[in-house]
Amino acid sequence: MPKIAITGKGGVGKTTLAALLAHLYAEAGQPVIAIDADPAASLASALGVPADLVAQLTPIAKMDELIFERTGAKPGASGGFFTINPRVDDIPERFSLLHRGIRLLQLGTISAGGSGCICPESALLKSLVTHVILYRNEVMILDMEAGLEHLGRATAGAVDAFLIVVEPGRRSVTTAQAIRRLAADIGVTRCFVVGNKIRGEADRDFLAANLPAELPLLGVLPFNARAIEADMRGEAVFDAAPELVQAARQLAAQFNSG
Repeated sequence: MPKIAITGKGGVGKTTLAALLAHLYAEAGQPVIAIDADPAASLASALGVPADLVAQLTPIAKMDELIFERTGAKPGASGGFFTINPRVDDIPERFSLLHRGIRLLQLGTISAGGSGCICPESALLKSLVTHVILYRNEVMILDMEAGLEHLGRATAGAVDAFLIVVEPGRRSVTTAQAIRRLAADIGVTRCFVVGNKIRGEADRDFLAANLPAELPLLGVLPFNARAIEADMRGEAVFDAAPELVQAARQLAAQFNSG
């Protein structure tokens, strides 16, 4: 089953695409785990998870007792001894929530030591993502930030593809190229671009003209005001914007056929 990491510049619509794909795979009857690795942690809202359920979900990086239990060190510690391959196989079921056939897991952010932190939190999160990618028989949708902190070199090669979301603009395209270089450094060989907030042929032509050959355009999602309204209401974009669902369905079919 596909393991897909979705990334891109902030605000381009990564979470919208992640939510649409998660719902589509679940609708097809496949088991899905959606992992929110973005500091904004908005995937639950995009999936339409009720606020009272979201309130029960604690990001793994904030579970100090769990981190200490599994690694032998307190969160934020660095330079000492701790387990770098902690047990994580029970975490997806114990600390996630299930909504409409989608298992949602929030990773949270690592606040100590910067993006390259070698700390107990980092060890636990990387082991968890590795376990989901390599050992769980389900579709994985990983909603990431632009950095690749949660993926190690050994793990990334097992990801089926990076979908890099861009909007029609040079900064977004430049970020996509930087992400591709980072992905290549850790062994990811398949990267595709998904254009979002596309207003017409001019926007699509801009992306086609400015993306390098090594970043093929998988497809586009049109600009859709209903997606914005859904976000305001805390409603699933999958329910609110049928045009986006249809476009995402075409993207998924193109991806699955490749």
